[in-house]
Amino acid sequence: MGIRKTIISRIAIVYFVLLLFGAVVVFKMISVQQIKTEKWQKIEANLSKNTIVVEPSRGNICADDGSVLATSVPGYYVRIDLASEGVKRVYNNESDSLAFYLSSMFKDGSKQQYNNKLNAAYRNKNRGFMLTPRKVDYTELQKIKKFPILRRGRFGGGLIIKQENKRITPLGMLALRTIGSLNKGAYGGVHGPIGYTGLEDAYEPYLKGINGISYKQNISGRWVTRTEIEPEAGMDIITNINVKMQDIAESALYKQLHKSSADWATAILMEVQTGEIKAIVNLGKGNNDYYEKDNYALGARGCYEPGSTFKLVSLMAALEDGVVDTSDVFDTGNGVWYNNGRTIKDSHAYGKITVKQIFEKSSNIGTAMVITSKYKNNPREYVDRVYSFGVNKALGLEIKGEGQPYFKYPGDADWWGTTLGSMAYGYDIKMTPLQILNFYNSVANNGKMIKPQLVKEIRDNGALVKQYNIEVLNPMIASKETIGKAQKMLEGVCKFGTGRAVNSKYFKVAGKTGTARVATSSAGYSNGMYLASFVGYFPVDNPKYSMIVTFNNPRNSYYGASVAGPVFKEIAEKVFALQGFVNESVQETNESEKLPDVKKGKSEDILRIAKDLHLKNVQGKPDSQMASASKQDSVVVLSNIKIPAGKVPDVTGMGASNAIFLMENAGLKVKVKGVGKVKQQSLTPGSNYRAGQTVYLILS
Repeated sequence: MGIRKTIISRIAIVYFVLLLFGAVVVFKMISVQQIKTEKWQKIEANLSKNTIVVEPSRGNICADDGSVLATSVPGYYVRIDLASEGVKRVYNNESDSLAFYLSSMFKDGSKQQYNNKLNAAYRNKNRGFMLTPRKVDYTELQKIKKFPILRRGRFGGGLIIKQENKRITPLGMLALRTIGSLNKGAYGGVHGPIGYTGLEDAYEPYLKGINGISYKQNISGRWVTRTEIEPEAGMDIITNINVKMQDIAESALYKQLHKSSADWATAILMEVQTGEIKAIVNLGKGNNDYYEKDNYALGARGCYEPGSTFKLVSLMAALEDGVVDTSDVFDTGNGVWYNNGRTIKDSHAYGKITVKQIFEKSSNIGTAMVITSKYKNNPREYVDRVYSFGVNKALGLEIKGEGQPYFKYPGDADWWGTTLGSMAYGYDIKMTPLQILNFYNSVANNGKMIKPQLVKEIRDNGALVKQYNIEVLNPMIASKETIGKAQKMLEGVCKFGTGRAVNSKYFKVAGKTGTARVATSSAGYSNGMYLASFVGYFPVDNPKYSMIVTFNNPRNSYYGASVAGPVFKEIAEKVFALQGFVNESVQETNESEKLPDVKKGKSEDILRIAKDLHLKNVQGKPDSQMASASKQDSVVVLSNIKIPAGKVPDVTGMGASNAIFLMENAGLKVKVKGVGKVKQQSLTPGSNYRAGQTVYLILS
């Protein structure tokens, strides 16, 4: 009995202790949430107010050779602490002058308007009044630092400077729409600039980096910023775009656009065996000129009825099903044919011609006759065969907004008696230029369909993070026999047919012209509005590149052969010549050089790359921001570059991003022409210059 009482007593004590503990916990919870709310709110407000998010440096977007297509350089916002003691002492005497200088510089308001804003903020003891309505560059910042009140600095004049990198494209308009743009950020810009379109958006997780955190502390009456977590810079995106090829394509397209006065045009150059997109141009009209306006190459804005370029798909379907051969003859008559109430016309009366000639002459009647005569009793068989080629599926590229292929199917509400014949020569369907090109690329690649690729790899401080390999969408879209016949038909177009003018005296071209009427609404097609295109590959004997050129609504001439054909030929010949030069250069470099060609640049970058490459024959440890490199026998020697204040820096031999950074931080405005390393600069190194003066950099 005594033992039982003892056990019960002990249990009671345990329960009492637990009950007391629970009561304390409940009391503390209520205390934190209700009783001491004001205290904790003050702590939270203090942490929020004095916590600073440190933005990382955004990664670069580069061409296939490392040339910088998009990079970040410093930009600045300027605020003033109107409650600081230093400002209070001079405000009444100098605020009017500050308003005058701000109005003169930004020209977005009168002196009186600036005065009113400053006075209102001063009365409210605003501790972070924004003075700059936009981000300013380094040169503008130096001017602002000399303005009344502000010239006294942080403590005497309440000057607050926030650096925020701005995105620039050193090579100007080249591939600008594909590179993309930045938005101010989610939730009204709270999280800083983020990728909005193109590759900037698609690779935002890699490019943006990781934010750092700093805290402001009041130590002995002075605010000190202490960094708790260092920001991590974004990674670099290495694209497959070749700057020289991109420049060739853009120049040729731009020139023809001015001749044809088209609404827009696009050109895409792709490697046959890898699917690497080497050049992609999207030029649209605006402000009496053409610029990289929209992504016509792969976006919804460029998704149209392709017209005659689709005839290859139709005839390959018939060849693959074995219902026709290239030598079969069809009577196309006098150039006019009535099919289920719809009139189909050819540009000429061809009479009796073979299937191969139908394709070479781009006969609408002949193509419609082939398909309707063989599939009119079972149109599903035709559409299913077309689907088997994979043309009805989106390519799934990394860039958002890909236009979705559109194909009618027998049994659909909009499938009519004329649909089969219309589909045969590229109507009642929709495809983007890149989707059409990818099919032709598959034919050039002996039937293997490769996914087009814009990006080659992702690197973090030079180290490989991710590599994009060839992705096969379909190992064989059709039989070898069908592919072989298709290749011969494409060669025939450039030998005997509508593409004769596109063939080059230096190499053979295979391809197809396309001229399609453009439907502007559900009511039908607009008179005189066409889509002119040429798609093909070269050289025929060993296809290296495939390409499509498309013009929307060209004036004067509207045929694919006369509008898009010359652009295709010009690009092809220049790329062919360039390819031979590149191969020769690479061979010479490999034979003559054993050490890497190290140029001037940031010291930390040179040392880091040397470490990553495990180079043991590097001597010198520069302690300056910039360093130069020279080869001495079998050793690379690094030495300091001292940049005298107020003198023009010497950036010859540097990469574009380093040169721009150095020049802008010296207070100069930079204009860049060319690609590669700096070969020449317009201002003599070491000479005096005016703040804000423009320096031109010529790259090799």
